[in-house]
Formats: sequence, structure tokens, C-alpha cells
Amino acid sequence: MEQCVRCPDDKYANLEQTHCLQRAVTFLAYEEPLGIALGFTALSFSVITILVLFTFVKHKDTPIVKANNHILSYILLIALILGFLCSLLFIGHPNQATFILQQITFGVFFTVAVSTVLAKTITVVMAFKLTTPGKRMRWMLTSGVLNLIIPICTLIQLVLCGIWLATSPPFIDRDIQSEHGKIVIICNKGSTIAFHVVLGYLGSLALGSFIVAFLARNLPDRFNEAKFLTFSMLVFCSVWITFLPVYHSTRGKVMVVAEIFSILASSAGLLGCIFVPKCYVMLVRPDSNIIQKNKDKFLH
Repeated sequence: MEQCVRCPDDKYANLEQTHCLQRAVTFLAYEEPLGIALGFTALSFSVITILVLFTFVKHKDTPIVKANNHILSYILLIALILGFLCSLLFIGHPNQATFILQQITFGVFFTVAVSTVLAKTITVVMAFKLTTPGKRMRWMLTSGVLNLIIPICTLIQLVLCGIWLATSPPFIDRDIQSEHGKIVIICNKGSTIAFHVVLGYLGSLALGSFIVAFLARNLPDRFNEAKFLTFSMLVFCSVWITFLPVYHSTRGKVMVVAEIFSILASSAGLLGCIFVPKCYVMLVRPDSNIIQKNKDKFLH
């Protein structure tokens, strides 16, 4: 008691507080049940999305695919596949390269997905509002200029990520508080401001898509997807609004799990809300997919 000393950070005191014991290094690994469950979920959703993409390609000449801009649908599905797969970077032995890839891939793939939804939403609105003869902006629907929304929005996100990496990139950090006797290897975001700017930019795109889709939710037409886009953006925004307080109130592995769950849940929300109804029509109700063939020409 007269010579009491604190144990180093990589060690902890035994119950009698007479010796310092070495802490075990831990992280969210594929070998543990939670890592297996999350990895299996990510791969399962990726396979499902690939099957949906194959279904859309196979039925590309049907009205429901044409009416919802098949090119944008392909881009969105590919972005969702990569989004599901990027969650695997959060599992396994961490290193500096994976920490950087986690944030870059997450930011870029989700920006592509959300900007594609925004382009699809604007396309739906313009298709119903600007297709009467004499409208000067009608050429935007047939020229594909609306597709430029995706590279422009993605380029902005790449610039933000580049500034983040140049100023204060993510780095390996150790958490000795969340689990007794263990050192949890976690990813320190570096600049929390940059992290929230990247996430905030993504949220602003999602909010813009939601507002435009909500205003267009009552537009007519059998194959109008504005309602599905509205609900998908509502789910997306709800997941990430919930993520922020959970992320800031947890530590260690739980914090990593919260980020993985948010990635999977938001991606699954986009996949389910936008594409499941269309796959149902194509596979279960093909008779509904041959009606009103000529109403999709202005979107094809």
C-alpha cells in the first residue's frame, strides 16, 4: 500500500491488486458469433441484390423496368451490392488500410446510391410535369443529362473524403475501458468534424430525395415509383438519424456493430422499398407488366 502504482495501459490489476496482468487484444472477428452473423447477413443481402439485378436485366424490355429508367436501376443495384460488401471491411483484424477503406467506400458507395435515387426521383417528377408539347426541358428526359447528377454528387463526396484524409485521416486506436482486461482495437475517425461533414452531405442528398419524392407521391400512372422512393428515403434517413446517438453513446465492439447494422439496414431498406415491389410484379404478376405499354416511352 505504501508503494501503490498504476498499471500501464496494456495491463490491468488482478483482483488482489498485487500484480499487473497483460490485457488481451480483441476486435470484432469473423470467428465470433456476432462477426459470423453480420458477415453472413452482408453476403446474403449481396447475393439477393445480385439476383434482383439479374431479374431486371432479364426483364429489361418490360414496361415496369423501362418506366423506371433501367440504367439508373442498374447503377443503384450495383451500388447497393458494393454497399453491402463494404460492411465486411469493419469485421476482421483491423489495420490502417482497412480503416481508411471503411470510410471511403462507405461514403462513396452510399453517395452513388442516394444520388441515383435523387436522379430517379427527379426523372419521375419531370416525366409527369414536363412532357406536354412545347416544354423546353423535355430533352433532359431523353438525353440522359439527369444521369450527370450521380457523378457530380459523387465527385463532391470524393473531394470531402480527400480533404478528410489529407487533414486528419482515421487511425488505429485502443479502447481499454469498454471490456475489462481487454484492449479493443477500434477505428478512430481522426477528424470528427470531417466524419460528420461526409455523413451530413450524404444525409442532405437523402433529405433532398425524400422531399422531391414526397411532393411527387400522388402523381398518376401504374408504374410510378414516387411512393416507393419516398418510403425508401424515409427508412434511410430514419436509420442514420438513429445511428448518430447510438454511435456516440457506445464504445468498443458495440460501436462497430452499430455502424455495420446501420449500413446493412439502410441498404436493405433501399433494396426492399424500391425493388421488391417491381420483382413481385415481374415474377408473380407478369400479366400486370404488359399493360399500358406506351406510357413508358418518355422515360426509356
